[in-house]
Amino acid sequence: MTEIEKLKEQLHQQQKMASIGMLTAGIAHEIQNPLNFVINFSKMSGKLLSDLMSIIEDSIDRLEKEDAEEMQEIAEDLKENLKKIEEHGERAIDIIRSILMQSRGKEGEFLPTNVANLVHEYVWLSYHAMRASNKDFNISITEKYEEQMPQMMVIPQDFSRAVLNLMNNACYTVEERSALGQEGYMPTINVDVHREGEELVVSIADNGMGMTQEVQNGLYEAFFTTKPIGKGTGLGMPITREIVQERHGGQLSFTSKEGEGTTFTIRIPIRLK
Repeated sequence: MTEIEKLKEQLHQQQKMASIGMLTAGIAHEIQNPLNFVINFSKMSGKLLSDLMSIIEDSIDRLEKEDAEEMQEIAEDLKENLKKIEEHGERAIDIIRSILMQSRGKEGEFLPTNVANLVHEYVWLSYHAMRASNKDFNISITEKYEEQMPQMMVIPQDFSRAVLNLMNNACYTVEERSALGQEGYMPTINVDVHREGEELVVSIADNGMGMTQEVQNGLYEAFFTTKPIGKGTGLGMPITREIVQERHGGQLSFTSKEGEGTTFTIRIPIRLK
């Protein structure tokens, strides 16, 4: 009966995730249109501002010196603000395109992917999700991404899920250790993405609770979890290993020391488009 209840819970979680995926894709699609307007009007406003600056420069001799300087300062501030609006709008568009690409991808389909961007997006998605449930939650996240990596063939729906699972666990364990109130403790997560020979390497290291030998032994067992009811299903790590090893032909490994932290490392063979 316990196994049946666990399977029911697993099915319920899968159905919930499928519904969330459809909802997320719909929201992403709807947000993309107003974002396009924001970016386009920002660009148009930038051109109008340039025209205004030209008019000011032509009329500079007829203006008081202080007025002319103030107008130029305001124009420069507006130019900088518009640039920031455009940059962050483009950033939001990139995230939405990534979400739509993943939601539209066929089951198990390898697609050319900017892995560094994908990892970055899901690292911060995990962090903000944790912050949404605990406003006091705060950590130091350091990221290191190899520059100019080519797009690689991965299954984006699956790979992002693996990153999210590992990051969620890292956030949970540093939050758990932070709650102990240890003097001088600063919750920290280090993310590293680079190539080693013919392999892509993604590592997520935390300075959280670490794992006992018992937890390490049962880590990949279905339904094994150290989290309280409602916090975990015991399916994240078995699914993550399946994604890395069976679907991408790679290896998932970890090192952990109780009371000091854990590092998970994903290694998958590089496939170029």
